[in-house]
Amino acid sequence: MRPVCVIGLGLIGGSVLRAASAAGRQAWGATASTVDADAATVDGYRVESGVDTALQLARERDAIVVVAVPLPALDQTLSAIAVNAPECLLTDVVSVKAPVEMAVRQSAPRTRHIGGHPMAGTSASGWIAGSAGLFKDASWVLTVEDETDLDAWREVAQLVLDCGAQIVPATAAAHDDAVARISHLPHLMAAVLAAVGADGGMLSLALAAGSYTDGTRVAGTRPELVRAMCEGNRGPLLDAVDDALGRLGAARGALASTGSLGATVEAGHRAWQDHTEYRNSRRSQDRIDLSSPDARETLLGLGQRGGRIVGLDGDFALTG
Repeated sequence: MRPVCVIGLGLIGGSVLRAASAAGRQAWGATASTVDADAATVDGYRVESGVDTALQLARERDAIVVVAVPLPALDQTLSAIAVNAPECLLTDVVSVKAPVEMAVRQSAPRTRHIGGHPMAGTSASGWIAGSAGLFKDASWVLTVEDETDLDAWREVAQLVLDCGAQIVPATAAAHDDAVARISHLPHLMAAVLAAVGADGGMLSLALAAGSYTDGTRVAGTRPELVRAMCEGNRGPLLDAVDDALGRLGAARGALASTGSLGATVEAGHRAWQDHTEYRNSRRSQDRIDLSSPDARETLLGLGQRGGRIVGLDGDFALTG
């Protein structure tokens, strides 16, 4: 198994380092945070003294480099990669994909890059919030584009599977459109809901129970992290916000004119049922030949249908 070098040891990067180590891979990391570096070292993980040192080791040992820094820190990290490990196998766990793809092409074009995004986490952050089991059965997007090197893709896919996740193939653009609706918009709505509730004063906060706390949970995420991922996906998020505002406007109009919220509430309930049904459904088992000329199209079709890859067998990706 290839070694793994993780740059950034917060919640996600720290969990990747733990999970890769637990799977039997040689793994080390680096981080600009002395708090995270000290905590990881105390827990027995190898943390290099700097990003350059970690990347030089990655080059020497032909490791997979995992970039796990916030979007604003990406350019600096890619510049270090271009100097210290310019031809490495590179993946990332940044929450937007198209901006990362563009940045890699500009700053580290010789790398073999496979974009990634694990759909797992908590509202807490930092090394202490992570765990080796964070990704168990989680969806983990791996990007597939026309130019994707499928040998590199298979290597990164095995790392993802070793971390306990299941792979959803998608283009960078399709990923960004989807996460704008199911991740970034919920963060924005949680912020609005939290502020509206607090505007009701202490009585409102005293009465706040499950519906309020569930709806505002992710508002507890560090604001700079929320801003980085939401502002980094500006175009798709604007489309999602427009959709939400249209639905809220329709709900307000109906409430004002007829006193009924039936259409809005019922549409939401049906959508919730669809999601619940998807989570509980048995997905079909199949094999995708990664050596086939149409492998990229087949992988993307699987992702568009909501399918997942749960294993690898030589040149075959196993779905389920």
